[in-house]
Amino acid sequence: MSLTIEEKNAIIKEYARFEGDTGSPEVQIAILTKRILQLTDHLRLHKHDESSRRGLLKLVGQRRRLLAYLRKKDYGRFAQLAERLSLRIR
Repeated sequence: MSLTIEEKNAIIKEYARFEGDTGSPEVQIAILTKRILQLTDHLRLHKHDESSRRGLLKLVGQRRRLLAYLRKKDYGRFAQLAERLSLRIR
């Protein structure tokens, strides 16, 4: 259910701001988004999996905090990332 190493490396390579960048908000948000999509698909099949639902809510909250941080620090980067990931902006 979690990301494979290849998937994670592909996301890091696509969203990294510079070589070796694994901790920027863009990379973290992209990885969280991929995991959120996977868990959402899982929960569509397994509606009563409450522990996975709790994990999903924790991931969504973490992504929301990172998006708020990025929005506050650099709105241009935030808007570009939200468009690339097809996230709704309030």
